[in-house]
Amino acid sequence: MHPRRPDGFDGLGYRGGARDEPGFGGAFPARSFSSGSDLGPWVTTPPDIPGSRNLHWGEKSPPYGVPSTSTPYEGPAEDPFSGSGPGTGGGGGGGARGQSSEQLNRFAGFGIGLASLFTENVLAHPCIVLRRQCQVNYHADHYHLTPFTIVNIMYNFNKTQGPRSLWKGMGSTFIVQGVTLGAEGLISEFTSLPREIAHKWNPKQICEHLLLKSLTYIVAMPFYSASLIETVQSEIIRENSSILECIREGIGRVLGLGVPHSKRLLPLHSLIFPTVLHGVLHYIISTVIQKFVLLILKRKTCTSHLAESGCPVQCILEAYFPELIANFVASLCSDVILYPLETVLHRLHIQGTRTIIDNTDLGYEVLPINTQYEGMRDCISTIKQEEGVLGFYKGFGAVMIQYTLHAVILQFTKIIYTALLQNAA
Repeated sequence: MHPRRPDGFDGLGYRGGARDEPGFGGAFPARSFSSGSDLGPWVTTPPDIPGSRNLHWGEKSPPYGVPSTSTPYEGPAEDPFSGSGPGTGGGGGGGARGQSSEQLNRFAGFGIGLASLFTENVLAHPCIVLRRQCQVNYHADHYHLTPFTIVNIMYNFNKTQGPRSLWKGMGSTFIVQGVTLGAEGLISEFTSLPREIAHKWNPKQICEHLLLKSLTYIVAMPFYSASLIETVQSEIIRENSSILECIREGIGRVLGLGVPHSKRLLPLHSLIFPTVLHGVLHYIISTVIQKFVLLILKRKTCTSHLAESGCPVQCILEAYFPELIANFVASLCSDVILYPLETVLHRLHIQGTRTIIDNTDLGYEVLPINTQYEGMRDCISTIKQEEGVLGFYKGFGAVMIQYTLHAVILQFTKIIYTALLQNAA
């Protein structure tokens, strides 16, 4: 239920991992023009786009046709992405190189962030579908703990039901992410619960922030259940439904309306604890690991700057990739650590919904879900008794494929941008 996107994305804006360091545009506030007199003598810069950085405070573009007589800004560090700015003796060529470096910086930030977002939410969705189907299939004899058997099942699903069977429910996952972000923003707006933790935090702020996350997961819980059903429901008996079906089913789950469910359906209040527990633990683990990895990468970045100062391509890549790598490692570790709890959570959410899933042993045929768990504790003991400890890791091979694919895309993107930036520089 945790949103599958890097923490470095705010809407369409991407925050580079090294922007808070001097020389990366984050150490000084962007210049703002508050009056007409400010706008008169200077030409405004183009509007900011996702992944771009504003000019340092004090940097100005000279008026058209007037030679530059300004002195260079003397700060703690110079912009590593520009060759020679106006007024430094480089003339028009230096200004052109600075503008070219700025455009390369924007282009790199936007493209790298878009590639990561596309990989996590689109290319990895078939792995999420197979992973969830294996988790809720208590009939399965094959646990698919390795990626080799998962690939075979994917091929059979695609052959018998078409490619659509591997991307079912993708729209509902975006809806759940939107509901989660919207609920968090509204709750934070009308309460004193902080969305972000200050640099100088205290235990009270931590508790209030985790309380906000818990309330957000509770609000999004019925929609998460509806999205889970859409991703595991077999395409053979699936009817064509609109993209807003997830919202209708979520509201119907709260109000007790819509499609009739069996008597084994667990009430929402019994799902609050496992849902909040999984969401909060996933958030804590991923945040701690992300900060730790980012700290290590920043130290390596500082060391590389001392050895390779003046390399604009290396500087641009180091401005964006550390945070992407930190998000990747944090998401991988949290998914692996909490995989058994996620299996229990999905079985509790799917119970009593009269959902029919695909047979993950063969790749064709369908199976009904007829579990009778009384709660979280009963589900854990039943899985351990009837399916063994490895029963908690059914479908784990899909996680290996998902993050292997993500790592390959990140590395491939880095190679492409390195070549493009070197040619453009």
